Amino acid sequence: MELVRRGFEALEVGDAEALIPLVHPEFEMTTPAGLAAEPDTYRGPDGVRRYFDSFYEAMDEVGLRADGFDDLGGGRVMTPTTLRARGRSTGLVAEQSLVLIWEIEDSLARRLLVFATEAEARAAGEAGR
Repeated sequence: MELVRRGFEALEVGDAEALIPLVHPEFEMTTPAGLAAEPDTYRGPDGVRRYFDSFYEAMDEVGLRADGFDDLGGGRVMTPTTLRARGRSTGLVAEQSLVLIWEIEDSLARRLLVFATEAEARAAGEAGR
């Protein structure tokens, strides 16, 4: 749980480099088509950097805020999350709610699962037990 909290300290300000020491060398995250304009899979520390770089092409500010923490057991933590970004050219602020499940391995974030709803995340969390 502490690793996820530290991860969100970096994510709240969109600081990829502060997140790098917390991710497993084989880290993996896939942004699903229903939640991302450009769905993709990001692997390892370079994938984390690439994820944030893709945002900063169009955004001035990007941050993810945890709206709660739920220990699912087995090294899995669910976090309802708010993604907030401000457009570079428009200055408009957009927010998106999503739910993340962090899978921890060797005291590092090994996998990050992204869901649209808590019900989807809980179903996946139950399946992963």
